[in-house]
Parts: sequence; structure tokens; C-alpha cells
Amino acid sequence: MDSVDTQVLKKADDWHREGHRVVLGTIVRTWGSAPRPVGALVAIRGDGLVAGSVSGGCIEDDLVDKVRARALAAERPQRVTYGVTAEEAFRFGLPCGGTIELILEPITQESRVADLLARVAAGRQTLRTLDMKTGRVTLEDGRGSDVLAFDENQLVTVHGPRLRLLVIGAGQLTHYLAQMALALDYQVTICDPREEYADGWTVPGTTLVRTMPDDTVVDFRPDRNTAIVALTHDPKLDDLALMEALKSDAFYVGAIGSRRNQAKRRERLVEFGVTAEQLERLRGPVGLKNGARTPPEIAVSILAELTATKYGYRIPTPVPLAETSKVEAGRVV
Repeated sequence: MDSVDTQVLKKADDWHREGHRVVLGTIVRTWGSAPRPVGALVAIRGDGLVAGSVSGGCIEDDLVDKVRARALAAERPQRVTYGVTAEEAFRFGLPCGGTIELILEPITQESRVADLLARVAAGRQTLRTLDMKTGRVTLEDGRGSDVLAFDENQLVTVHGPRLRLLVIGAGQLTHYLAQMALALDYQVTICDPREEYADGWTVPGTTLVRTMPDDTVVDFRPDRNTAIVALTHDPKLDDLALMEALKSDAFYVGAIGSRRNQAKRRERLVEFGVTAEQLERLRGPVGLKNGARTPPEIAVSILAELTATKYGYRIPTPVPLAETSKVEAGRVV
């Protein structure tokens, strides 16, 4: 499954190849409660078709009208701002007086969208630099820590995997987790030395390795853009990975298993030299506690916790509704 940005770029490239006029929009700055983050993309075809989003839809309506009329980015890149005044914020549906600044660019051969997509498909993080005066684009490899940058002369955007996910175990749950993680722009690697699982791995866009988990984690060289999740239910595999993962710089380390199994796992890890401070980093049972039961639901809960951790949020453990409800006068409140 492609990331949202990749889907927009593919659609823009397809439309351009079919001979349509296409304008690509990129959010470069936001103020207040903007509905979409910096870097979000939208592609608008000359006849009004839209791919992607930079708002809840109100801004897109205005963009479509102006692109159809060739009033925006007809020949060269152009900067536009929505929501400077309270009246405009209300008109375009921006919450709390939010403001969005966009760069709109007409897609041409010099936009190099096809080249960019090829690099992203190969797993190469890529910096795309747009010259604001000429519309020409250059592409170069990213360094892993790059972020969007804009000034009056150029726009630099970052494309391709910026986060890495290493999953131990190639079971059914991992299939759902990997597919969803790809959509969130993770570079996904699966480690499973067991033939009965590895031979059935079928998720395109991921990398499968059959080495032992501890060796895999060491060779992976986890950094602050890395998440590691152990999902085999086999201590001989999961514990090996966790011993090394908890010593690394990975921003997230989690393992599947019940609370009872997690307690036993922590005792084993201490025996293998994992410190109390390192154990504090272990998320187990893995994922947000949302009542998930099925493999896709559990995958959602894992990625929800990954996302919260990535942005620096700690979600309190939720309490089941039955424990918070009170019965009064024959009704639940």
C-alpha cells in the first residue's frame, strides 16, 4: 500500500502522461489549527479532478475554481495563502483562525515526478528541490533527518521512507501491520528465520530477512527513526530481538503477549543483563489498549501507539466503558 503522498504523486504523473494540465500543491507553512500538516499534497487536474487534500475540502473547492480558470500556477510556481483574516478562515473552513500557505506548481517534464516515484519505489529517501523562478526540479538522496524547507527561491520537500519498522515474525498479524505501516511511510523489514512463516510472506514493498533476531537488530543499527516490534509469541525469538532493541536508540520497542507473559519476559530479560531503565522502554502488551481482538484491529492499535510515540504523546490507559458507567434510576449515565 502506497503512502498518501505517493498516491497523490502517482495520480499527478498519470494525469500528466495522459496529456492533462496538472497543478501540484504543497503545504509549506501553517499557523493556528490548520487541518493538514506541513508537507501535505494535493493534485488538481485542469478539468477539476482532485487527488489528495490540504484541508477539509473548502480550500480545494477554491483551488479547483482557480485552476480551471488558469488563475493559479498557470506557467510557474506560485505561493498562495488561505485564512489570513477571520473572515477568510471562516469562509474556507479553517478552524480557530488557522492559516495555510501553499506552493502551487504546474506539472511539466521538468517536474521530474516520474523520476521521483522511481526513487521512492526503490526505497530511497529523496530531497526534491523546486526552483520557484523556473519550475525546474533537482533530486538528491536524503540523509534521514531532512525536513521540508522553503524560501523565496526554492522549495525542498522530502519523499520516501523517513521511518523504519523492524518486525520480528511473519505471521498473520504482521501482514496487516506491514501493509498499514507502508501507508504511513515506514520502510518495513520483516525478520523470521522460521521457514513455515517466512515462505508464506507476500507483502510487496517490504524486505524479508531470515537471520536470527538478535543478529538482525544489531545489523539494523536502530536509530531514533526506528521502531521494533516483536510478534512471534516465541521467547526464543522475541527475547533475542528485545535484548538488543532495548539497548538501542530505537524510538519504540514493543512486544506482543499478555500481561502475565510480559511479566515473565521482563524477568528473563533482567537475567540476560537488560537494566531496569532499559526495561522501562518496553511497550508490552504492545499497542494502545482499545479492546482490539482481530489481527487488523491489533495492527491498528500498534500503529496508533507508534504514531503517538513519534509525536511525543503518551496516551493514558483507557478504562472499559462498563467500569465508568453508573446506573441511576434504571438508566446508564
